[in-house]
Amino acid sequence: MASEAAMVETSDASGADGWDWPTIALFVGCLATWVFALMLYGSWALPAFILLVLALVLHSSLSHEILHGHPFASVRACTLLGLIQPGLAVPYMRFKRLHLAHHMDANLTDPYDDPETNYLDPAEWAALPRWQQRILHINNTLAGRILVGPLIGQWAFVTSDWEQIRQGDREVLSDWIVHVPGVVLTLVLVGLSPMPIWVYLLACYGALAILKIRTFLEHRAHKRASARTVVVEDRGLLAFLFLNNNYHVVHHMHPKVSWYALPALYRSRRAQYLARNQGYVYRSYGQVLAKYLWRSKDPVPHPLWQDGAE
Repeated sequence: MASEAAMVETSDASGADGWDWPTIALFVGCLATWVFALMLYGSWALPAFILLVLALVLHSSLSHEILHGHPFASVRACTLLGLIQPGLAVPYMRFKRLHLAHHMDANLTDPYDDPETNYLDPAEWAALPRWQQRILHINNTLAGRILVGPLIGQWAFVTSDWEQIRQGDREVLSDWIVHVPGVVLTLVLVGLSPMPIWVYLLACYGALAILKIRTFLEHRAHKRASARTVVVEDRGLLAFLFLNNNYHVVHHMHPKVSWYALPALYRSRRAQYLARNQGYVYRSYGQVLAKYLWRSKDPVPHPLWQDGAE
């Protein structure tokens, strides 16, 4: 089993030089699309806006690939590539640190130790004012997550980081400082294009909204850590924009496998993956939208959280 796992972890198309060429090609195409969308705005505003949103979603997914070691074997090269974030909202180094912490599967959905969870400690939930509970209830529907989720998530993220900076966390401060040059460069380039800054910022929000579709049900509360991670058997536009991260249990089991290898890996062992996550599977994002657009999948307070332990 150990040798098989090692083979899986290297089952991508990286060249002998350690460069992941399909990911590099996609990254170049994504940036070219980003530039094209900015320039197209002067003639075709709505198509340009839509194209820009899609490019920003794809870039976020590529950033996820970067922090997992693609497309370069060099950590320094990957970091340099990741530091410029045209989506503006999340510093790459903060994304990397928090996401790698999220990959501690034993902590998935933990209200304190999983930095990407949406569950709250029931005691914390009970102490919230009624209006905040109402907003979080809305945010727990897929429609709410798309419409107001980016605002709620960004507010929670920034305020948490700001509190850590106030308490003297230099690592968090450093992560935000090295994010600033990329933000400035992005806004300068947008300022030189026909697209107004406010339209660009709206596109950034739209990209975050689409990404919320992916994260909406990636993990569920379950006594078994192995059963907390979903599979969405989608092969359409959203699956491409998310770089097959809809095969999420496969990604968590093999985080070093490149995006383009995940579907075949899942198909080759479908029964094993679904046995592992105890059938936590959806046929497509269409099924997810139909089922949860107007209703919650989960409660906001963690349903299994008792006295500080699941």
